[in-house]
Amino acid sequence: METRRKKTDPATNTEENYSMTPKEIAEVQTSNVLLGWSKQGGLNPTVVDHAEGIYIYDTEGKRYADMSSEQVNVNVGYANKEMAEAIKAQLDKFAYVQGSWGVEARAELAKSIIDRLPDCFGKIFFTNGGADANENAIKIARMYTGRFKVMSQYRSYHGSTFGAGNLTGEPRHFALEPAIPGFIHFRGPYSYQEKIMFASEDEECEYYVEKLREQVIFEGGDRIAAIILETVIGSNGIIIYPKNYLKGVRKICDEFGIMMICDEVMSGWYRTGKMFAYMNFDVTPDIISFAKGVNSGYIPLGGCIVKNEIAHFFDDKFLSCGLTYSGHPLACAAGVACQEFYLKNDIEGHVQKVGKHLGKLLEDLKTKHPSVGDVRYIGLFSGVELVKDRATREPLVPWGQDPKGIMGTVVKELKNRGFFTYTHENVIIVAPPLIITEAQLDEELAKLDEVLSIVDKKYI
Repeated sequence: METRRKKTDPATNTEENYSMTPKEIAEVQTSNVLLGWSKQGGLNPTVVDHAEGIYIYDTEGKRYADMSSEQVNVNVGYANKEMAEAIKAQLDKFAYVQGSWGVEARAELAKSIIDRLPDCFGKIFFTNGGADANENAIKIARMYTGRFKVMSQYRSYHGSTFGAGNLTGEPRHFALEPAIPGFIHFRGPYSYQEKIMFASEDEECEYYVEKLREQVIFEGGDRIAAIILETVIGSNGIIIYPKNYLKGVRKICDEFGIMMICDEVMSGWYRTGKMFAYMNFDVTPDIISFAKGVNSGYIPLGGCIVKNEIAHFFDDKFLSCGLTYSGHPLACAAGVACQEFYLKNDIEGHVQKVGKHLGKLLEDLKTKHPSVGDVRYIGLFSGVELVKDRATREPLVPWGQDPKGIMGTVVKELKNRGFFTYTHENVIIVAPPLIITEAQLDEELAKLDEVLSIVDKKYI
């Protein structure tokens, strides 16, 4: 692969072509770029030549199936022609104007989203991504309620900016401590690792809802602006709540006048077989935060959707939220094309159908491998939880620790076989692009099967 650019010779003031070899790209990148969530020493990135469909190809021609959609993002896959054409068409008109200008792509995307939601939803505030979607969601909730406390779950991830990072309830928030006053974490259900032996799912749900209500009372229900939760917990293990848990949270919010915010950054845009994951649970939040699948990451975009009463609150109140790139025309043009792709190709129905097949394959792996303690899945959003001992459910690596790099080795073994994903704690994430076929799932899950056999023999 050659990456050609124009380079000016200062001596002659003339331009000439230059190119970087794959080795140079890797070296220059690691020398000049800080990579997130990584120790910087010893990094050696695989250099990408091109990508298409669910596959990424390196400069040596090796193919990798993207089985995490690039952190649950690239829903429509790579090199989508409709997306590319929409971006190019907008670019030919103009690349950027700020939010106070009228822009067709921005207007069309907002209307397309609002028109497919219940009538109670009114307007969208566009952001650059998921973290600032959550930042602005809690700001809006605070302004609307006049309260300052915000509650979020342990084992959650809401972003790594200061506010979103304080919402986050796992080790990635430690670097932000001391925390912002008024940010409070609570413990939600995690059925597989629960030490209390509940007689039923309903009993577990009742217990955790009551514990949350109790904590709300302790914190002062009239001082809490919002309760924010991932509708399905994503990176922290694809944790799906007991059937009526979200209804219970909704009831608490209604009782105390608290805004319920559903973080749909990962779980939204048909990932779970519905436009938004909350639609699976017969509940309606006050604010929805989104990003990623709104345009499949082709250009950064996020936002928060608010109910009518919140939207109209700002008719004569100053909305103290603003971003230079809010509703960026190129990002919105990609968003319009992405939403049209979802509808035209019945991605909702496809995910429901193919998701059932994925669930069957995962259950087969659970039956076969003693290292697999649990598999959890909804649509094409799934996780494989690894354990040392099925009887005790001891995690393969302790929470927040992996001194031997076991999970890193698992990821490497998968990547060597052309199966690209990531892990968090002791869970392997399986969340491929929504265009994946059953045959492709069969091919890739066979690779996971191979690697789990290694885990069985080597680590338990």
